Amino acid sequence: MSLAKRISRLPAVQDLLGTLAAGYLGLVRRTNRFTVEPAEADDGWLDGQTPFIAGMWHGQHIMVPFARRPQDRIATIISRNPDGNINTIALTRMGVRVIRASGARGRRRESDTRAKGGAEGLRAMLKALKAGETVAFSADVPKVSRRADAGILTLARFSGRPIVPVAVVTSRHLRFNSWDRACLGLPFGRGAVVFGEPITVPREVEPEAFEGLRLRLEAEMNRVHDRAYTLVGRPDRVGARWREAAA
Repeated sequence: MSLAKRISRLPAVQDLLGTLAAGYLGLVRRTNRFTVEPAEADDGWLDGQTPFIAGMWHGQHIMVPFARRPQDRIATIISRNPDGNINTIALTRMGVRVIRASGARGRRRESDTRAKGGAEGLRAMLKALKAGETVAFSADVPKVSRRADAGILTLARFSGRPIVPVAVVTSRHLRFNSWDRACLGLPFGRGAVVFGEPITVPREVEPEAFEGLRLRLEAEMNRVHDRAYTLVGRPDRVGARWREAAA
């Protein structure tokens, strides 16, 4: 491990970096003029869905806390890897409760989720939803951005709570050269928070119907991202490239 890596994992350094990250994101939130869709989201529509599973694409994890209203109770999951400590500190300071566990993952059904070691994370998120917390959870397959994964559908199936796709973008942002092309907003621009149509997963569902719901979720996730970028006057070039590659 390099010296820089060792220094970055010191608790005092991670606490400082997490605090600075939360402060910066607060500045971005205050200095962008945000539009929220649907317009009735703040007038009871979201309350009618709560608690729900906020579905986000990988790379949106930095921005999604902007969708949180002051009264919302939100939880999310971050792995126990030391590299997740800074994100944990930043999110906690932004009012999001962080669950440290492996995520609920699986390309097909819940049996794959258990095989991938996600049962612990699945149980923790089910408990959070039962306690009335909305859970923010990435919808795509790790390392395969913008392809919906079975894990989030499994969570919806066992919890009985709807998945609400969400996208948060700003007109001015930095795009990292990571596999998920993570996005970090910049101050003094326009922003958009777009919520999609809720998707429910029946407790008893056949494989064909399960796959149909996965494709429906994927399409709705892409739609809300396209709409969010339209609202801030920018194309979603990253999303377009992923869809082109998949095709």
